[in-house]
Amino acid sequence: MEYLPIFLQLRGAKVLLVGGGTVGTRKARLLFKAGAIVSVVAPQINPELETALQEHKGQWQARSYTQTDLDDVTLVVAATPDAAINKRISEQAKKRSIPVNVVDSPQLCTFIFPSIVDRSPLVIAISSSGRSPVLARLLRRKIEAMVPAAYGRLAEFAGRMRDRVKQHIPSESPRRIFWEQVIEGRVGEMVLAGREEQAEKQLQQQLSDTAASAHHGEVYLIGAGPGDPDLMTFKAVRLLQSADVVLYDRLVSQPIIELARRDAQRIYVGKARADHSVPQPEINQLLVDLALTGQRVVRLKGGDPFIFGRGGEEIELLEKNNIPFQVVPGITAASGAACYAGIPLTHRDYAQSVRFVTGHLKAGGSEHDWSQFRSTSETLVFYMGLAGLPVICEQLQSCGRSPDTPVALIERGTLQEQRVIVGTLATMVDIVRRENPRAPTLIIVGDVVQLHEKLAWFGNS
Repeated sequence: MEYLPIFLQLRGAKVLLVGGGTVGTRKARLLFKAGAIVSVVAPQINPELETALQEHKGQWQARSYTQTDLDDVTLVVAATPDAAINKRISEQAKKRSIPVNVVDSPQLCTFIFPSIVDRSPLVIAISSSGRSPVLARLLRRKIEAMVPAAYGRLAEFAGRMRDRVKQHIPSESPRRIFWEQVIEGRVGEMVLAGREEQAEKQLQQQLSDTAASAHHGEVYLIGAGPGDPDLMTFKAVRLLQSADVVLYDRLVSQPIIELARRDAQRIYVGKARADHSVPQPEINQLLVDLALTGQRVVRLKGGDPFIFGRGGEEIELLEKNNIPFQVVPGITAASGAACYAGIPLTHRDYAQSVRFVTGHLKAGGSEHDWSQFRSTSETLVFYMGLAGLPVICEQLQSCGRSPDTPVALIERGTLQEQRVIVGTLATMVDIVRRENPRAPTLIIVGDVVQLHEKLAWFGNS
């Protein structure tokens, strides 16, 4: 993030605008809407700007810029056609620690103007960090179509009711949940329809009902998919953004964790081979304990919660303690990583079935009946198999699979850092030892791996 998005209170503040052309006039309009007292310095100015200055009690000094114009100024906008003057204004403003914007010169700015969707008091700002103002404006038009003008009325209503709700529901988490129900429910619809008196009565009724009942927490078991945040479901993102607490492990990518609310508590409960930072029974109990405090708790799990994710163990304890929960399925690693590697798990000419197998070995061995893995028409997908790869390759050959059987190891599947390492049962151990991949990885065994070179479409696969 190159710029921190903030909203400045400029009502009554003195703002200097250097330049009085068309571009400067556009900036002045925004400053006037924010209530700023605008002082323009320019030899000539646009007639529209002159009229606006008279209307908003601004000032025009018909001369060139001097450094003393920065005295007692809160904000500076440079919009002259002279690059040298703009640069001088920027340097002098920075020395005084005055926020400065130089139009169309992001490198000279300490702040930039975003594209704005104005539903005051609801204001939505979009920025491309100065890279593509056109793209920001296009996105603004899309958002404008999605956010009716009446949302400003809804924001005003919520502001008027804020203290009343806080008095009835002093705890932050239950209060936020109440507001979500209000805004997305009947009260919100009434306000948007202009029926604010009825909306206020309905809100009061909901407050009375809420005060009469205890608030219970809830747990959302969410499949985060194989890594790419775009592969998460709408429901998964919606529930993640409503969470008070997020428990996540090492298989969940950072971009997905960043989708949570900024004020949500984040708890790392990751487990790596031979390094269980939080044992599974403690994770199970932590979900219960957090929910009993009335919080909405998200358990983020890489892939799908019910495919080698131990999700069943976690919800068993929730059910035993009468904790309400929801399970949101995710794209399992086998499907996501294979697709992004260009390896179909089934194919009419190569494989008519697929089997998901845990590659996690206990005490150097495995409980698998390897004789079940002989079929050349079945694709095998091993989860958590990096450390056990030598045993996997050895056992599959011992049970009758050809040493020439193709094998692919996918590292960090679906992410930009994705890497696909290809070999055979006979060669894969040496190749992996040389390439030294790091978890998370997925191993695919079968003739479908031959299609990788032809069908690879993503990244550097």
